[in-house]
This record gives sequence, structure tokens and C-alpha cells, in this order.
Amino acid sequence: MLVLLRTTAGWGPVLVRLALGVIFIAHGGQKLFGLFGGPGWAGTSESFGKMGIPAPLTALAAVAEFFGGLGVLVGLLTRVAAFGIACVMVVATLKVHLPHGFFLQNQGYEYTFALLCGAVSLMVSGGGAVSIDGLIARRAGARPT
Repeated sequence: MLVLLRTTAGWGPVLVRLALGVIFIAHGGQKLFGLFGGPGWAGTSESFGKMGIPAPLTALAAVAEFFGGLGVLVGLLTRVAAFGIACVMVVATLKVHLPHGFFLQNQGYEYTFALLCGAVSLMVSGGGAVSIDGLIARRAGARPT
């Protein structure tokens, strides 16, 4: 468990965490709760169903976005939260955006690719200098990498 909490001492991951956390809390909130003009659970289930994504996987994606975003934002189980986000971005890229090419203006995968890279970066580095993971790891005697 301690290996999941170890993190780099740098500030770079903190900046990535803050950006991804806010983005995914917002997107997950749209899907789960209808926040920020989102469709809520009923609309999300319907639209994902039309893409052939079953309700349990739809729920997993929405939960991974919202709670993964929350975990990434505060730096708690950062690598696990980022893995959930990365999985959602791979599916979004392949199921929705890849056929439209690269550029966002054509609904391409440019944005999902950038978010995927941010999530993978956090999976590699951990939460960074100011994270709950780092605090727990330091209290357990682990040194930052």
C-alpha cells in the first residue's frame, strides 16, 4: 500500500492534479447529478446506452470521473484515481472521438488525449509535493522520490 502513496517531491504533479481534479469533478458531476447543465444519471445512462455501453459500466465511468477527480484534486490515492480517469479517457477516445480525427473542433480526440496523458503522468509521479498521499507516506517514513 505504501508504494501507492509514494510520490515525487516536485510541484509539477500538483499543477496537473489541480487541473484534472477540477475538470473531472465537473464532468462527473454532470453525469451523476446533473450539475453544470449536465444530463444527470438518467440522461447519461440513455446516451451511453445508445453507444452500447451497459448501465454498470456507465456508472463505473461516472463514478471514476467524479470520485477520481476528487481523489486527484486532493492527492488521495492519486495513482488509483488517475488510473480510473485514464481508463475512462481511453474508452471515450476509442468509442466517441477517434472516428472524428485529431482536432477538438471536429469532436476529435485532442482533448481526451491530453487528459489521458495528464492522468498517466500522475500514475507515474504520484500526487506531488502537496498531497494527502505524500503526507501519509512521510508519516510512515517513506522518502519522496
